[in-house]
Amino acid sequence: MNQKILEIQHLTKIYGKDKKAVDDLSLCVYAGDIYGFIGQNGAGKTTTLRAVTGVLEFDAGEIFIDGHSIRKEPVACKSVTAYIPDNPDLYEFLTGVQYLNYIGDIFGVKKSLRSERIQKYADMFRIAGDLGSLIGSFSHGMKQKLAIIGALLHAPKLMVLDEPFVGLDPEAAFKLKQVFREICDNGSAIFFSTHVLDVAEKLCNKIAIIQSGKLIADGETETVRGNESLESVFLEVLENHAR
Repeated sequence: MNQKILEIQHLTKIYGKDKKAVDDLSLCVYAGDIYGFIGQNGAGKTTTLRAVTGVLEFDAGEIFIDGHSIRKEPVACKSVTAYIPDNPDLYEFLTGVQYLNYIGDIFGVKKSLRSERIQKYADMFRIAGDLGSLIGSFSHGMKQKLAIIGALLHAPKLMVLDEPFVGLDPEAAFKLKQVFREICDNGSAIFFSTHVLDVAEKLCNKIAIIQSGKLIADGETETVRGNESLESVFLEVLENHAR
C-alpha cells in the first residue's frame, strides 16, 4: 500500500455554540494522490484545509501529516507541507525574489537548489522578469504564481491548496496541472479544493464531496463518478442529502 501522507480522523470544528463547520470528517491522502475536495460555498472546505495546515484549531478528531500529529508536532507537519490559501497574503514591500529567498530560508533550502528551483518555476510561469519588482505591484495572478513557486521551493510531501486555479491564466493553469502530476509522480500528494468540476474530473485520481460539514462521498474518481459526469453526480448527491 502507498505511504499515507495525510490522515484526517473524525475532524470536527464548531463555531459559536453549535454550528458544526466540519462534522466528524475522515479521509486519507496517499503518496501520488491528486485529491480534489469539492462542495458548495460554506460546506466546510476551507475550514478543513486550514485545520490540516495548523492555521485553525479544531474541537475534536486528529490530523496526521507524514505520520506526525498536527496538534502535537506542528513544526514537523509544517516542515513537509505547503499551503496556498485562496487569496495569498504576501509581503507587498518585498520584491519577488526577496520573498522567495525568505521562504527558502524558513525551510532551510540550500542556496544552489533554491536558485535552481526558482529559475525553473519562474521560467515556467513566465514571471522571471518580474521577480525584482515589489510584490505590491503584482496582479492577483502574478501573486498566485509567486505563492506557488514559494510553495514548491522545499519540495513538500503535501501541498494543500484552496481554489488554486482562480486568477490564473489558461497557460499558467495548464502548467500548474503539469507540476501537480510531476511532484505526485515523485511521491508527494496534493489535496485541494475547487469549484471547477471539470478540472477535478480530469486531474484528480480521487474526489471527496462535502456538504454542511459532512463528507457525503469520497473515493477513486472513476468510482465516485460512475457512468455520469462529475457535475451530474455532484448535483445528484447534494439533492439527495438535502432531503
